Amino acid sequence: MHLSFALFSDAANLSVEGKLNILGVFDAVQVAAFPTVHPRAHLVVRLKGTAADAGAHVIALQWVSPTGTELWSSNGELNVVAPPPEVTEIDFPLIAAVDLPLDGAGTYAMRVAIDGAVHGEVRLHVRGAVVPSGTLVS
Repeated sequence: MHLSFALFSDAANLSVEGKLNILGVFDAVQVAAFPTVHPRAHLVVRLKGTAADAGAHVIALQWVSPTGTELWSSNGELNVVAPPPEVTEIDFPLIAAVDLPLDGAGTYAMRVAIDGAVHGEVRLHVRGAVVPSGTLVS
């Protein structure tokens, strides 16, 4: 099994037909102050597999700060059923609505692991409020 892509968006869903719909893809945010939480970001992950991937797999997410500190993690089990013989590759879309704690400016990473091995990460660049020049800050 491999990670085809992963990204943050404002919203995502699967249609009745199984189509993955993604709205408002982003890789940077600006916040007024720290610490804060970016509410309800949608992490969209597309995994691809073959018949050889049939069985149980652990999918783990780890949110890491710019200093390398783990801010939270979560995992779950994905049970893959072997596809019919004529199907060579199958998609496994994952959509997770997550609140992202932000403790300072910098580049954060959401690591995506399959069965204990990191297969990719989504980076989020976070900037603090810009203070106009000539403005006194107390």
